[in-house]
Amino acid sequence: MSTHPHQSLIDRLHTPISVITAYDYPTARLCDEAGIQMILVGDSLGMVVAGCPDTTSVTIEQMIYHTQIVRRGINQAVLVSDLPIHTYDTPEAALENGRRLIEAGADAVKLEGGIEQVEKIRTLTEANIPFCGHLGMLPQSVHEEGGYHKKGKTLMEADRLIASAQALEAAGAFAIVLESVVSDVARIITASVRNPTIGIGSGVHCDGQVRVLHDVIGAFPWFVPPFAKIHGDVSGTIRTALDGYLSEIAAMEEKRMNS
Repeated sequence: MSTHPHQSLIDRLHTPISVITAYDYPTARLCDEAGIQMILVGDSLGMVVAGCPDTTSVTIEQMIYHTQIVRRGINQAVLVSDLPIHTYDTPEAALENGRRLIEAGADAVKLEGGIEQVEKIRTLTEANIPFCGHLGMLPQSVHEEGGYHKKGKTLMEADRLIASAQALEAAGAFAIVLESVVSDVARIITASVRNPTIGIGSGVHCDGQVRVLHDVIGAFPWFVPPFAKIHGDVSGTIRTALDGYLSEIAAMEEKRMNS
């Protein structure tokens, strides 16, 4: 069995693999210190940080900036950064922008899609840019697909997902994210490839799981995906702290008026 070209990254991961998105220095440092194995600078920052309706407005310059500041908080975790929409329309563009993210501090880059992306992936991996795949529901294609839908419900769709996972592995992917894939199909994909699978809304059969930090800590109360379990109440803590601050300055004003 041949050694994977980016085996050193795979060796840094162990099942179950923990992956969290982070977009700034303090949250990246907290995740790293907690022992999170992989930190993803996701283009989900378009929604979670910038308040946009989806990921399609995110630019490569934004991804570079967030990659740089996240890098400063990491000592141990593998850092993967998303290539945003229209930054890998051609193999040449994928290579140029992949290099920019690596130069910004990423250990690997991620782009969305399967068999149709193989040429671009090979261009990346042949240039020694580690690559993480992303199959299933593809957020960058939300407008074309008319929303977010579970993938792998039909035999044809399931077969294409399995074939795509195998093609991504053959092209050099060191890991594959499976987003909103039918659980049984995710199980088959995981068994059919040697590199790790990372699930999000795809059941328990993947080698690891990825979640958006703000969902895990309860920092984004306006929308929580149905598969995300909240383990904190950061938004509640912030609101309590702000109420305390408002009370503080009200008391200061009262003291000023009475002095």
